[in-house]
Amino acid sequence: MRFLIKFSYDGTNYSGFQAQKGLDTIEKRMNDALTKINNGKKTSITATGRTDKKVHALSQYGHADIDVNITEKKLKKALNSNLPEDIHVIETSIVDDNFHARYNVKEKTYKYILNMGEYNPLERNYVFQYNYKLDVKSMKEAIKYFLGKHDFRAFVTDNKEKENCVRTITKADIKEEDNKIIFTFTGDGFLRYQVRNMVGILIRVGEKKLSPETVDKILQSKDRTKSGKTAPAEGLYLVDVKY
Repeated sequence: MRFLIKFSYDGTNYSGFQAQKGLDTIEKRMNDALTKINNGKKTSITATGRTDKKVHALSQYGHADIDVNITEKKLKKALNSNLPEDIHVIETSIVDDNFHARYNVKEKTYKYILNMGEYNPLERNYVFQYNYKLDVKSMKEAIKYFLGKHDFRAFVTDNKEKENCVRTITKADIKEEDNKIIFTFTGDGFLRYQVRNMVGILIRVGEKKLSPETVDKILQSKDRTKSGKTAPAEGLYLVDVKY
């Protein structure tokens, strides 16, 4: 049977999601647990996408094929019994054999959290400790340029050979709460480092090094060298996936 698995994780201690030889990753841990449950038969999870080192997920999804007779409730319990405390299965459900956790995705939402206030060592793995004031009003103007269907080539790292960098963003906003800036992006898909690169350019606007209108010019240029630094991974969360 094919199961859809909803899970969350703290990415602090992992080398990203994708399995890599000799490294501890989220995918490796999930695969190990699934293989054990599936009577030792090598079993892999196919996720909605990959997150990078130190990136977190509140709501990640993946599908896996299980040969043993097991209920949804028991699979959830078995997985959590075989996973470390920083990875947690929220829900499992039986899906059609043709269902694909990556290709059937209609929408993803990411959020990024930045601290403009005093450095907080307790949040260092979960919030970008920027620790300086930014011009949030200008950033709110700038983020609007990301809305809609665009070629995001200028905001994708190491992606010169990828032919299709066109994505549609349906939500792009900023909220300020207790000296923190919370960026939210919803779209039909995101490319590697795209969200962190978009946040990086918005920070430059907040520093008054760029005008809000410059974001649109960089977007239209399709030139990665113009969009500046990538924001650190710690503040990024995959928060929702819709099918």
